[in-house]
Amino acid sequence: MTQQIDTSIDDTDDVDEVQDREAQAKARAENRIERAERAERMAREGAQAMAEHHAAIRAVDERTARLRALRLAKEAADAQAKAAKAAEAPAARKSGARKTVRKV
Repeated sequence: MTQQIDTSIDDTDDVDEVQDREAQAKARAENRIERAERAERMAREGAQAMAEHHAAIRAVDERTARLRALRLAKEAADAQAKAAKAAEAPAARKSGARKTVRKV
């Protein structure tokens, strides 16, 4: 009878060992799946972040170009106004508007 008990204990140990191996294999498979899903999610998020970064750069470049065009237009208008004012001043002097000089 003693031999039967020892055999059943060995069978139980074998069953437990098999169950442990199966549990470990299942855990490894689940970990592998989780790592793959995480890698895929990180790649998606990285691609989205890069797209947002490039869009922000484009927006800054567009604003810079628009502001530069406005600045150049203002500078050109100021230069024209200054030139018109400068051309107007000598014409007014030549037309007879003289300054009077006092002698003391």
